Amino acid sequence: MSMDGFQKALADLQAHCSKLLGNLTHLQPNCSSFPALRTSPPWARVAPPGRSRPMSVEAIEERLEGIPVYALSNASEEFLLVSGSSTGKNLGLFCFNKDDAEALLSQVTLIEPHARAGSKVVPIALNKVFQLKVNGVAFRLIPEFSQIQNALKEREKSGSAASGFSGVPVFQSRSLILKNENKRYRPLFFRKEDLENTLKSAAREQNRLNPTMRQGDIQVATLEDIIKEMRENSTSSWDDVIFIPPGFDVSDDSNEQ
Repeated sequence: MSMDGFQKALADLQAHCSKLLGNLTHLQPNCSSFPALRTSPPWARVAPPGRSRPMSVEAIEERLEGIPVYALSNASEEFLLVSGSSTGKNLGLFCFNKDDAEALLSQVTLIEPHARAGSKVVPIALNKVFQLKVNGVAFRLIPEFSQIQNALKEREKSGSAASGFSGVPVFQSRSLILKNENKRYRPLFFRKEDLENTLKSAAREQNRLNPTMRQGDIQVATLEDIIKEMRENSTSSWDDVIFIPPGFDVSDDSNEQ
């Protein structure tokens, strides 16, 4: 999501893609079918920490298993690729929010009415597409615009004010750990609200009726940067993280420190 002007296009997408689609010329299906969205646990399996080499692609895929993204397909279950008039590149877009994908589909079928028949939004497992490569196609992950705003606000609170946010934001808290089979993991959330709800639920379970958020309790990172470090660094600080799908409250398996 580092393309020039892509942050503006992302904001426009949230406004039913009216301006984004103004910069697009046509749709083009590719010749490959979609990876299936596998039935997965609420959060991904995690290999034990302590590795001495960069994480394998297979291990990263396990971390991302169960995280849905939403793409556009035609009646043959092939990607609908969007071509930009300014760049000439084909774009394959994966939205973290289904409503965003539905809005995008509505707009692109207005531009190309012949693509309307059989076109639909389909869920795909993130672990199947995070490193997808097709010649001539640039695949982009589209985070929820509300989470971009949340990420900017949290960074401003921490003194790292910025005019934009590049990538998919994920949220964590120093106060929250996840226990599973006598191991401890740090949950990463794709929605700030899910993290806050989990913190509140965990606090209620510990009889803290009015939990307060400490300054700096929520930290923001970028999914793309985390994956890059996992792949390239044998001593990654992200070895003990687990990704939580949007909409999940993991307080039943968590403890506040």
